[in-house]
Amino acid sequence: MREEGFITADEERRAQVARFSIRPYPGTANPRAGYAKEYLRQLFRDRFGGDHPPDWQVRTTFVPELQDAAERAVGDGLRRFNRPALQAALVVLDPKTGDILALVGGRDFRQSPYNRAVRSRRQPGSAFKPFLFAAALERGYSPVSVLEGLATIKPQGPDEWAPRNASGETPDALTLRAALIESNNRAATALQQQLGSRPVLRLASNVGMHDLPDVPSLSLGTGLVTPLELTTAFAVFPNGGYAVRPRALVRVLDADGTIVMDNDVVTERVISQEAAYQMVSMLSDVLDRGTAAAARSWGVRFPSGGKTGTTDDFKDAWFVGFSSSVVAGVWVGYDQPRTIAESGYGSRYALPNWSDFMRRSARRRPPAAFARPSGLREELLCSVSYLRPVEQCPTYTEYLKEGDDAPGRLCTIHRGSLKQQIRRGLEGLLGKLRGIFR
Repeated sequence: MREEGFITADEERRAQVARFSIRPYPGTANPRAGYAKEYLRQLFRDRFGGDHPPDWQVRTTFVPELQDAAERAVGDGLRRFNRPALQAALVVLDPKTGDILALVGGRDFRQSPYNRAVRSRRQPGSAFKPFLFAAALERGYSPVSVLEGLATIKPQGPDEWAPRNASGETPDALTLRAALIESNNRAATALQQQLGSRPVLRLASNVGMHDLPDVPSLSLGTGLVTPLELTTAFAVFPNGGYAVRPRALVRVLDADGTIVMDNDVVTERVISQEAAYQMVSMLSDVLDRGTAAAARSWGVRFPSGGKTGTTDDFKDAWFVGFSSSVVAGVWVGYDQPRTIAESGYGSRYALPNWSDFMRRSARRRPPAAFARPSGLREELLCSVSYLRPVEQCPTYTEYLKEGDDAPGRLCTIHRGSLKQQIRRGLEGLLGKLRGIFR
């Protein structure tokens, strides 16, 4: 400044010896919804070059009741762990429009106005897997397509599910549905190897996650995303296959009542209705009997789905999930990445916050059953073997799109009736004979 003539030599000398004094940013005076207000203020600045005059009218998408519920969920959730430096972010959108309904960027806006919901780029871990599976469903796979040879694949990243077998053996084959329920890293690695990374990267880009790395560990969520980006991306499942653009400002009128900004909803179909519903069904199973099953006991008993995420060394914990009326994403971690805890899984650190918010939000935006497309057919299958059920089988309804093959074999895990046992034995014998004469 001295060289350019803006200050005198005396002013330069005084500035060099002056002691700095840090004062809180003026916007931190009122911490209630501080992150949301500052985010809206910044959007206005970016569009119009400054804060809006008091006689202008600005219509936003935020819902005060949901913002309050989000603030409470983050605050209560972090207090459970009694770690002052631990941070969290929560983003809530309307899955049909992309409207941002609530946003929390940290534990305390007065202490740290840095908005982690929109600015912090972190690895999503297994919370990215649904986009790999959705890309596979779009390319001829079904929820009961089988991934084989898993025992020979080198494990990558922290497993979020204890082995189902008492012996701790690694299953050599899993259906896509089972692999997603269990968040099986070997299965995700095998699926990416079969599918290739290009379809996954294309879908990720289409739903708003850009510049992800084309690497073998892509399926395990080693790219970088913000909570806003990942939550927005998940809207593609409950809304029937459409990418949405996050929207916070709807309309701005100047002092004369003239519309100076009209921000329309923007959507684009990126996957089929059928594949989107298959993903909803699979992600609902994650809550019903998978890594996020605890959410049901915490009050999320309405139709909903989602996915946990945990990164290497437990540095990031995620849960992103949805009902028919909202999609919400939670991130928990430290600003300077370090281990949250020895078992800092998304199911332990992010899921409770999400469950708390979803339970509260259901009063303001009641969830409904997900609409099933007419292009799907139903098949009753064993929920353990994913084969045709016999007596004693616990069953579930699988949804298959045109071209998807239904399993033809009877369940090999449950005993069944005498007639079913005989038929199963014949199926096994025919299988062996086909192998001999190939």
